[in-house]
Order: sequence, then structure tokens, then C-alpha cells
Amino acid sequence: MSSTLGPATTPRPGSFRLRNVLIAASLILGTTLRADEPPVTSPRSTTTVGMPATLEQVVLPGAELEVKPQEDKRAPLVVRIVASYPHGTAFRYDLSYYALEPGSYDLASSLRRKDGSPATGLPSLPVRVDPVLPPGQVEPHALAIERSPWLGGYRLLIGLFGSLWCAGLAAILLLGRRKGGAAAEAAARPATLAERIRPLASAALDGTLSEGQHAELERLLIGYWRRRLGLETASPAATIAAIRRDPEAGPLLRGLEEWLHRPDGEARAEDLAALLRPYRDLQEPAEEADLGEAAVPAAEGRR
Repeated sequence: MSSTLGPATTPRPGSFRLRNVLIAASLILGTTLRADEPPVTSPRSTTTVGMPATLEQVVLPGAELEVKPQEDKRAPLVVRIVASYPHGTAFRYDLSYYALEPGSYDLASSLRRKDGSPATGLPSLPVRVDPVLPPGQVEPHALAIERSPWLGGYRLLIGLFGSLWCAGLAAILLLGRRKGGAAAEAAARPATLAERIRPLASAALDGTLSEGQHAELERLLIGYWRRRLGLETASPAATIAAIRRDPEAGPLLRGLEEWLHRPDGEARAEDLAALLRPYRDLQEPAEEADLGEAAVPAAEGRR
């Protein structure tokens, strides 16, 4: 049995070229479509709201990086560089971050060059922060910032009480010094004639005047008139005689002598008060006259 085979058919060269063109066009079209789609990148780290997380041994090219200053205080993402190590022409970093709102973040957007050069060529560092609460939760009201109450102030109170205490002490010392100075001045100042006569006159009015006080009162009055009449250089006898002759001093001195030497039954307090009234307010220094032997003629004259 024999069979007859026809000649084998060979593909034409034009069909091969057409098929290759179609394959190349499909590849180019698929590549273009994929380029238009956003690249799908998986996060390098995940965490939850408010919980810190780290990225360790991240190699980033170029000069050393630092975290940008956070101008917006309400920004939800906070990034920190924990450590950095040289890695050839690049640097190796340990990064820490946390976020206060859920979402996807790129840590590279929070970095800049330390030398101020543009931070170009940095790869993306995607992270994801998941919410803790289920969706649909009502957010709480924002806290109202109120003025805090005044606390402390102990140092201020201590300083105030200390100042008052020092002021009181200074006032006590100054007043005491003034009183002491006034007392010392009064002690140093000689007693006036009125101050010397006042207790003697009171004793005479009470009937308790002694003989020594009699003589003291007479010496005080004679000393006063001797100085007033300018008889400081005269002898005691001449002084007493001149005082007796004086129209103003004579009657006063004789009246006082008569009262002092009267018997107790005849002496009246009103008469003594009238005799001493001119001397009660005199502010001149008291001076006792040294009568010496002139007291005897004076006593004889009173008789």
C-alpha cells in the first residue's frame, strides 16, 4: 500500500514579521499602561495611633540628614533620628516616629540635609499608622485652656514677712535710740530753777519741808536773784543786802523768809503758793548761792 504525500508547506516570511511586530506592540503598550499606574509600595513599618515605632539600619544616600524643625505644632507626625553612622558615601540611620492620627506617612519628607543642600535622591520611607478605635467613633471635645490657679508664693510671703520684721526692728532701735538720747540729754542738761523749786514747794505746802530743804530753797532764790542782778562777783553779805534793797526781789525774798520761819499754826499754804508763783515757770538753770557767813546776818535780820 502506498500513499502519496503532498509537498510540505513553508510559512511565508511576511507572516513572521507581522507576528513579531504585534508582540512588540503589545509589550510596549503594557509597559506604558503600567508606568501610568502609581507604584504599589508596602509600608516598611506599621504601628497604631500614639505608639512609637522604629526603623533601624536605614541607608540613605548623600550628606548627613537631620529632622526638619516642626513649624506646625499640630502636625500629626513626629520623627526623630535616634542614631546615625557613616556608611561609605552614605549614612545609616535609626529612626523613631509616632503619629497622632491614622494614615500613611513618608518619613523622608520630614528630613533635610545638615549642610543645607537639597535633599534630592532620597528613597521613600513609607509607614502606616492604624487606628485603635473602630471607624465611626465620635471625637471628644477639644480641651479649653484655662488659666491655672496661683500656687506657691511661699518665698514671696517669707520675703514680705522678713521685710516687715526688719522694718519693725529698725523702728524699735531708732525709737529706743531717740528716747535714750532724749533721756541722756535731759540727764546731761542742768535742772532749771522751776524743776528744783517744784518739789521743795510741794513739801512746804504739805508741811514736810525739813530744815535742810529750807536752806536749799533760800539758796536757790538768792542764787537766782544774784545772777539776775549781776552780783556774781559781790561777796555773800553784799549780795544779800543788795537783794533786800531791790524793789522787786526784796519783797519776795522777805515774804518767803517770813513764811518759812513762821510757827506751823500761822503758816498758810496759800501765802506760799502766791510767793513761789513767779518762780514756777522759770527755765533758767538753777544755781545755789554759797552764803557762807552771810547766813548769820540774814537770820539776824529776819529776827
